[in-house]
Amino acid sequence: MSVFFDTNILVYAQQADGKADRARALFAVGGKLSLQVLNEFTAVARRKQRKDWREIAEAISDVLAVVDPPLALTLDLHTSARALAEEHQLSFYDALIVASAIEAGCGILYSEDMQHGRTIGGLSIINPFLESAP
Repeated sequence: MSVFFDTNILVYAQQADGKADRARALFAVGGKLSLQVLNEFTAVARRKQRKDWREIAEAISDVLAVVDPPLALTLDLHTSARALAEEHQLSFYDALIVASAIEAGCGILYSEDMQHGRTIGGLSIINPFLESAP
């Protein structure tokens, strides 16, 4: 079953704590992400973590070496995300990640920010940092 990674998993993978170890272990087995995730990671890395552009490029290069090519943002994906946001009361950017994961054919979305255990369109949202997470 293919897995999809939310932005926070990529952010944690760059740190040096228990969550970082778990996030890196998840990436080590591969999976998928979208350009939206890379965009959000870049914004967080610059604004909150004060990383320079070289550090950001290296982090993205490292993750792209172990995951499938990122899913592009398209008008169809945007339209799907708007519908998911309205139907499931998600923020638009969360809905865009959910829509990307569904379009990529993933069964699991790893996210710390969304509701653990929730299923949307056959996609299960899992917080990998909970004790009960697989």
